[in-house]
Amino acid sequence: MHGIHLTADLHGCPAGRAAMDDPQALRQVCLQAVRAACLRPVGELFHRFPGPGGVTGAVLLAESHLALHTWPEHGTVTIDAFVCNFLQDNSARAEQLLQELVMHFGAAQVFRQRLTRAGPAAPPPGDPLHLRA
Repeated sequence: MHGIHLTADLHGCPAGRAAMDDPQALRQVCLQAVRAACLRPVGELFHRFPGPGGVTGAVLLAESHLALHTWPEHGTVTIDAFVCNFLQDNSARAEQLLQELVMHFGAAQVFRQRLTRAGPAAPPPGDPLHLRA
């Protein structure tokens, strides 16, 4: 399906932020970012790992998904957001979602990647990243 797949690897995140090791705090941050981007959550799961471990969380979206993984012992967070462009172009919403989350964690370094995904149908108008086989 046509859509935008965004990832971010955050390094140098302050360990004292609750969302780094508290599943409920990470859940609240994710759902707030989803709503601020005008996306629609339809399911979720958050899990804390024992010891100094972090949290893995996923929010299923009507538009696709959001997944985060935290490593408080390393000050690292990974974010993966895929948003379909089935009925409309949701690219700006995906970018806003990622930006909201990046801002929350206050990372010293952020490495972002952007991938345009396409199915067998024609790409959305004006999509310069679409490649044909």
